[in-house]
Parts: sequence; C-alpha cells; structure tokens
Amino acid sequence: MMTLYIFFYKLEFLMLQLSPVHLTMKPNQLTESEMKLVYFGLLFFGLLFAHVTCYSSGLVTVACDTMLPRHGNNSVQTTVPPYTVSASNYSFSPGDNITVTLKANSDIVFKGFFLQARTVSGNNTVGYFTVTNSTIQTLDCGGTVKSAVSHTSSINKSSISVLWTAPFTAENVHFRATFVQSRSVFWAEVESPVLTMMSSTSQPNSSSTASPTLISSTQNIASGPPPTSISSSSCGIEKVCFSSPSNCDPATSHNCFFMSSALASGGGYKFEISGPSAGYVSFGFSDDQVMGNDDIYICGMDSVGGIGIQHAYSEGQSRPLTVNLSNVEVNLASFTSGVIQCSFISRNIISTQYPVQQSKSINSSYYISMAYGDSSNGRIQYHGTSGTFISSSKIDLSVATNVTVSSSNSQDLVNAHGCLMLIAWMTTGTLGMVFARYMKVAAKKMIFGKAAWFQAHIFLMFLTVAATITSFVLAFVNAMGWAYGANSHSIIGCIVMILAFFQPIIAIFRPSPQSNWRSIFNWFHALNAFVTYVLAVANLFLGMQLINGNSGWMVKVMGGFLGWVALNVIFFEINAFLARKDLKKAVDNDNQISVKYELFILPFYMCGNLAFLIALLVGIGQS
Repeated sequence: MMTLYIFFYKLEFLMLQLSPVHLTMKPNQLTESEMKLVYFGLLFFGLLFAHVTCYSSGLVTVACDTMLPRHGNNSVQTTVPPYTVSASNYSFSPGDNITVTLKANSDIVFKGFFLQARTVSGNNTVGYFTVTNSTIQTLDCGGTVKSAVSHTSSINKSSISVLWTAPFTAENVHFRATFVQSRSVFWAEVESPVLTMMSSTSQPNSSSTASPTLISSTQNIASGPPPTSISSSSCGIEKVCFSSPSNCDPATSHNCFFMSSALASGGGYKFEISGPSAGYVSFGFSDDQVMGNDDIYICGMDSVGGIGIQHAYSEGQSRPLTVNLSNVEVNLASFTSGVIQCSFISRNIISTQYPVQQSKSINSSYYISMAYGDSSNGRIQYHGTSGTFISSSKIDLSVATNVTVSSSNSQDLVNAHGCLMLIAWMTTGTLGMVFARYMKVAAKKMIFGKAAWFQAHIFLMFLTVAATITSFVLAFVNAMGWAYGANSHSIIGCIVMILAFFQPIIAIFRPSPQSNWRSIFNWFHALNAFVTYVLAVANLFLGMQLINGNSGWMVKVMGGFLGWVALNVIFFEINAFLARKDLKKAVDNDNQISVKYELFILPFYMCGNLAFLIALLVGIGQS
C-alpha cells in the first residue's frame, strides 16, 4: 500500500509538471500509441523513483511497528548481527540525556538503519531523539514526535550516534535497531542492554559529577548467541586477545572465555570481556603469575541482578579492594544466554601498586589473567583454581597479538613445587626432628660409627633441604626470575629457603661435646630448625589458599594435619617425661633405661602423616 501511495503521488506530481506543450495539446492530438507510451513511461519512472526514495531517504515510518524494511520478498537475517547498539549510561532518571551508538564490526558497514527506544514490559515507544548530523533524521512513530531515528542517505556507515532524552516513566527501556547492509541483507530488532529506570530522587547520570564505583544494567536473558560485537575477528591485527579455549570466538561460542585490549582514540584502552558465568568474569594485569598486586576489572552481577563493571585492586589472596570507577566509558554490559559480556573504554593508568598511590607501574608489559566465579549480593566469590587463566608470558598491550594461556608445563612446575614442599615439611622434615628429639634411646644402635637416630636425622634433613632447594628453583623458573611486588607466599618461601640452606652448613661447624660452645650451638641449631619449620608450615597454608581458597577443603586438611602433629607431639612429650623418670632410677646402668612407647607412637604418627600428605598431593594433582 505504501508503494502504491507513493506511486500515485509521484504520478500526479509529474503530470502537473508536464511541459506547456503537453498541457495545451488536446487529447485527440495524441495517437493511441503515443498515449500508451507516455503513461508507461510515467508508470515506470514513478515505480523506480518510489523505490529509490524509500530505500535511500530513510522515510520509513511504515516500519514503526514491525521495524522491518519493505524490501520485496527478502527476509530478515537470523545469524548473529555484526552490529551493536550501546548507550553511554545504563541507568537513567526522567529527562536524562543519553548518547546511543550504533556500531558495525571491523570491515563491516551499513547503508540504512532504524532506531527506537521501547519499554521492556509493554514494548511501547518512549522518549525522543535529537540529531546533529545531516546524515541522520528523526521520525514520528505512533503519534510520538521524534520517537525514532533513521538515515537520510544510503552512503556506507560504520557508526552513528544520537542523543536520546529519557521520558517521565517508571519503566526500564532498551534500544532496538534495524541495520540494512543491502537490499537483501538486513538484521532487525538488534537490542541494546536494558537501561534501568531510577527513582526521581536519584541523581541523574547525565549531570552527575561523581564517578560511580559500579555501572550496571539489568539482566537481558535470551536464547541464542549473545547479540554483541565482541569477537575474535581482529585479534592479532588490531587488538590483543586472550581466550580459553585457545582462539575461540565469543561471537559464535557460548563456552568461550575471551578478553581483548586495543588502544583507544584519545588515550587509554578499549577492553572487551566475555564468558559463561552466572556471577562474574574478570581480567587483571600483574607483574607475575601469582595473585597479588593486580589491577583488575570485573564484569558481573550487581546487588539488584544487573550487570556492572567494577575496578578493583588485589593485595593478595583476600577479596580485591574496590577502586573508584572513574574515566570509564561503558559500551556494553549484558547477560544473555548465560554469557556475561562487557565492553568499555578505560583511560585509567594501569597500576600494580597500592591504589592509594595510583602511580604507573615501572613495567610496560604485564601478565594477563582471567577469572570467573559466583557472586552474592554484588560481591564476587572466590573463583578457585579452575576458574583462572594466566598468560604464559608478559604482554605489551600496545602491540596487537594473540596471547596464549600458561601451558601445562608451567602448571606442572607449579604442581611439582607444591608437592616437593609438602613432602619436605610434612614428612621428611618432621620425621627428622622427631628422630633428633625423641628417638635417642630407642635408636641408639651404632651405624657407621654414629648412632642410628643421628644417621636417620642427617638423611631425612638432607632430603628436606634438597627438596626445598629443588622446589624453590622450580618456582623461580616458573616465574622467570624475581617478580616485582611479590606476595607473602613468595616472601616467606624465600626466608624458608635461606634458613633451610644455612642449617646444614651450621651443623658442619658443630663443636665437640666437651666444648663450652656445644650448648650454645644446640640451642641455636634447634631454634633455627623450629623457626624454619613454623614458617614452612605457615607457607603451606598460604599455598593451599592459592589453590583452594581461604576455606577450601585443602586448607582444612592442612589444619587437620597441624592438629595431628600437635597431638603426636603431646604423646611424644609424655613418653619422654616417663623415660626421664626411668633414667633417674637407672643411673648406675645405662642398659636398664627402658624404651617406653616411642616405637609405637612413631608408626602411628607416620600413618596419619602419610594419609594427610596423600590427600593433599591428590588435591594438587586435581588442580
């Protein structure tokens, strides 16, 4: 009907514009064949003109309800659209001005478009648009003035921006757009994330001078792939990309954890992140591959079920500290088909130092990490070891590249480091100390000129020091040198390494039993061993927290092991006390000193020790 209307309108217009010669001629002065030729020409020209006008002028009010162009029998595309609709803010108050941007993916253009703002619940057209570009025009839909926007010509476009003024309504809204790539190729009703209506007493976003900590939108749950521009199409060419599985594309796969970074015009970086999660996905920049001293951005659920962006800083293994979200422009924040996605520009410096200082890091390259997990009332929960991915090397964000996830070889080094430290300080180290303190009577038999307990002590402590040195070297190799801003686990590990290394060296200079320095040596040697052991066990707890969280089962097993050690130390001390009492009764003959229960306590202790050790080794293997 629209085409016929335009045809008759144009035909009438052309008839009135005929030359004076034609107007003064009587009908009988034209032959029948001439009349047919004139009307055929007018009909052809009218149809052609009507088609061109509808396509290029953008006067498509006929599409106000359906948002579908009248392009013959051509149907809307069902593939993932290569276009996005985004807003400058995802919450609004009545009268707020919000910039709406329609954008095509790289190397993609669109000739025409049609944009509206509609309520989420009633699908009603709301608000009005303001344009400042001659290639864009406003249209009146449903009796509402300037309630839609379209093109004015068919020139190629990669992006357009318009200003939308929020209505005085108490409903959430989202923007819908139709993109026309050609007469036969177009996508309809491409949606933006939902914009949340704030109460009238809330401070309008457009006039706010404070930088909020959280920018969010409500959930947008739908079926099919997320309608987003986040993809791997220009990875390694225009942007740095980091994904797991390797080289996956978030535009086509729901099971793709993806992060990208590209230099933004005017400074800063444009970041994208996508991943299947019901809580949050995040990425961070670090000077090493261990959590701590990291600059983090989090895309996740807020306290009202919307999707928000947070800026945070990680001091160690505890919950990251929230940093004021300033100098950030949000392009996308959505939760669709179980996939959380955010796209934004940050003009903040990258800092791996304490956020109060907010000074630029001394390095220009960083390890990139990604993490995902659950959230509760807007607070992120621990992601565990299975919810993290770390780059295999430091990355220069100014150079486009494809980043690889830290290989299994690197993980094997970390696992071997943990296993050796567990063996050293849960088994060989503790047994070496037990033999030196409690087995001097039960194991006094001479072997190679020395008592059996002494030989066992030397052998077990040698294994402990060797395992500690090997474990330290593996950690050092995995970190590829000294790490700037090392966390507490690394620092304590270095102290344990130093103390353990010098303990056997000190033992070499042990004075003879007759020397006055022997008692001083014994006290110093025992004190150094005790401090080393305490620090080593404390560091094992920190290591378990790195793998399994602050309250994970591996940390609880370590707590159980510590209780088991304390219980057996009590047994050994009681037994030693009884042995000393027997010694006083047999001062005349050493052979009458009885061996109490140490030979029974030792196997009992070793069985429990091995049970705890095996459980933790299995846990490390599963991680």
